[in-house]
Amino acid sequence: MDSSAEFFCAFCGEVNYTVVDFGGGFSQSYVEDCQVCCQPNVLYVRVDEDTLEIEIDSEPES
Repeated sequence: MDSSAEFFCAFCGEVNYTVVDFGGGFSQSYVEDCQVCCQPNVLYVRVDEDTLEIEIDSEPES
């Protein structure tokens, strides 16, 4: 089961890669720093219960 996913940094727009822990549920949110510009992004993670497909939206941490 592949739990890696990508998101775009809300600050610099660069692609980042992360690993999603399915133990946190099918809907999660947490802060992760951009791997390029080091700014904090709030990630909103949704996992499809049937296919385990991962979607991530990001926004700047305020």
